[in-house]
Amino acid sequence: MPLFISLYDRCMALARHRYAARYLAGLSFAESSFFPVPPDIMLAPMSMARPERAMSYALLTTLASVLGGLFGYLLGYFAFDLIEPWVHRSGHWDDYLHVRDWFDTWGFWAILVAGFSPIPYKVFTIAAGTLSMNIPLFVAGSVIGRGGRFFLVAGLLAWGGPKMEQALRTYVERIGWLLVIVAVLAYLYFRG
Repeated sequence: MPLFISLYDRCMALARHRYAARYLAGLSFAESSFFPVPPDIMLAPMSMARPERAMSYALLTTLASVLGGLFGYLLGYFAFDLIEPWVHRSGHWDDYLHVRDWFDTWGFWAILVAGFSPIPYKVFTIAAGTLSMNIPLFVAGSVIGRGGRFFLVAGLLAWGGPKMEQALRTYVERIGWLLVIVAVLAYLYFRG
């Protein structure tokens, strides 16, 4: 059996699971403060599997992500000395220093852009706490940035719905192996 089609089918089955929304909320919360996997990987297939619920999934993802962001903020505010070694080990120390500079310069706009971008959001939430960023501005930037991103993902995939689901399944094996080849080539290029 082909590898990526099997993974794709499994992912879509999980997206239809009766507890999928709970898992999505948990992942969204965790990703905003300490977990490395973005919620888009669950939001996308769930939005394709159940297009009629895509906007409610996007809202759930946004709310859980903002709550997780507040948890990251609290970690930065109250416990940065405890998590600093983890930031070093996880390879995010340089990111953290850049984020601190961005906050000094841009404040609200830094958190808004971070919420929408693929940059690890947890780095921004923790940095916002260490710098004691204004909490209402932090929440507003998080809601707009994260909400914009998650509603866009959910909307596009719901729009594609079952047709997109079938089209992706048709080409997922080729796409998967192409990404593996690109990842290996990128690794070899940047390693040496």
